[in-house]
Amino acid sequence: MKKCKITVVGAGNVGATTGQRIAEMQLGDVVLVDIVEDMPQGKALDLTQAAPVLGHDCAVTGSNGYEATAGSDIVVITSGIARKPGMSRDDLLQTNVKIVKDVTSKIVAQSPDCILIIVSNPLDAMTYVAHKVSGFPRERIMGMAGVLDSARFRAFIAMELKVSVENIHAFVLGGHGDSMVPSTRYTTVAGVPVEELIPADRLAQIVQRTRDGGAEIVKLLKSGSAYYAPAAAVAEMAEAIVRDKKKILPVAALCQGEYGVDGLFVGVPAKLGAKGMEGVFEIKLSGEEAAALNKSADAVEKLCREVDAML
Repeated sequence: MKKCKITVVGAGNVGATTGQRIAEMQLGDVVLVDIVEDMPQGKALDLTQAAPVLGHDCAVTGSNGYEATAGSDIVVITSGIARKPGMSRDDLLQTNVKIVKDVTSKIVAQSPDCILIIVSNPLDAMTYVAHKVSGFPRERIMGMAGVLDSARFRAFIAMELKVSVENIHAFVLGGHGDSMVPSTRYTTVAGVPVEELIPADRLAQIVQRTRDGGAEIVKLLKSGSAYYAPAAAVAEMAEAIVRDKKKILPVAALCQGEYGVDGLFVGVPAKLGAKGMEGVFEIKLSGEEAAALNKSADAVEKLCREVDAML
């Protein structure tokens, strides 16, 4: 059985931690790419030396160029400037469009059949950029957003109810930003709707904390942004693809009429398997949820129109 080859572009905190999780989960050999001279090579060597302790045989290599990425099965793009305190995801747009455009073109030249997972912010717009540049079908390109946002939502609910996170299932829909839509109706604790367990006013506070999840960490760190949880979210998506799990996960997928959205990448439940994003999983939304999702999609569309003017 052929071992998968997974490239992570950007070997900063998010990228390096993603590479670490992928190798330790034995999903495939890892290539870390970064423009900073010797940095990806150093991190790759460090991860390689951890392998005997952890007991895995996945090779980890570092490179400042893209030749080493040739023939990758999955490519994770984390490149771009990180958010600073007081900076919104949208503030990152202009700089990161240039970066993601350049990275995508170089990756596609080396691995024309790969599946792309985009992590760069603003997430939905950067996934749109990669889609436009790569020309890939929607099955082979998606953004990591909903898995992270849902994980935050689940974590906050577990903290509130003092129960295992394994008992909690949640979906967060829409754009990866202030307009995201955590669905309380479809969030359950051991099968029990969370709306029956947490008072409405308190649940609304948890929903808002989920929306502010990334900004809260940026404020606490003061000199960086979240990376442990984003890396874990990418690894879960990669695992579903590598192991053909057909797992339903909330990701930024290109909608083609689903949920009334067409031609935009927004967070929706999707089936992930060996072919990538193998289909959008449609659930029935309430009028309020549908309106919130449409509002979120409108915000994403506004960003994408700005992107069109830059490409």
